[in-house]
Amino acid sequence: MHKICLRSLVLLLVVFSSTAWADLDPASPTVFITGANRGIGLEFVKQYAALGWNVIATARKPEKADQLQALTAAHEKVVIEQLDVTDFARIDELAAKYTEQTIDVLLSNAGLTPKYKSAFKRVSGVDWDIARKSMEVNAIAPLKLAQAFMAAVVASGQKKIIIISSKSGSFELGPKMPMMYSYRASKAALNMYMHTLSFETPKKGVILTLLSPGQVNTMEDIERFKGIKIPNTIETDESVVKMLKVIDGLTLEDNGKFLNYEDGTILPW
Repeated sequence: MHKICLRSLVLLLVVFSSTAWADLDPASPTVFITGANRGIGLEFVKQYAALGWNVIATARKPEKADQLQALTAAHEKVVIEQLDVTDFARIDELAAKYTEQTIDVLLSNAGLTPKYKSAFKRVSGVDWDIARKSMEVNAIAPLKLAQAFMAAVVASGQKKIIIISSKSGSFELGPKMPMMYSYRASKAALNMYMHTLSFETPKKGVILTLLSPGQVNTMEDIERFKGIKIPNTIETDESVVKMLKVIDGLTLEDNGKFLNYEDGTILPW
């Protein structure tokens, strides 16, 4: 009975957003954000909404995204859509739904990050289910997202695809120790998928850029860690403020590059 009720609630949310998206301001730019229920994704929603953008914010479980729901009450241009990025049928469904809506910035942020206890396990501790899931979420899903929404991006004014990657996926910048096998491999695969796609995007006038958000303290999203400052990290608002400046200043010359969040300098793969 509980599962039926929960499913009904999700469907109601989807139906609600289906009517609300038509009210998006055609004079304002639009951003589509995955993984918008917490952390960096939620902060992107806050800051884009404050700038007056139309924001299509996606989350796997909208019914549990209290902060995101609150933003829709405060900003009429914020619309929530249910999306698990590994559900390709749902991605296609949303792409069809927004076929008349141009998307200036397609922002692929959703990702599967390693749990603290599992991050430092050696090869004997690799969880193969997590390894496969990491590839699906972190590498394959962003490529599917770009494929599905490419036409909406091409039709927009800004024509930008932004992929949140990680220095952990860089052979040169990643930690020189046996840790985070699944996460690092999936981010390296993501980088290669996007590097390959970047040979197509200029012909469409699209700027495809990967960003490193820095070492962000996302532990604030977990109740028991609230108020605790993790050493050598930055807060989500600082990361996103700086990434927005980089995104705003992108040109076709930045297509296919992996850039630092602070100043847009090129990072090695």
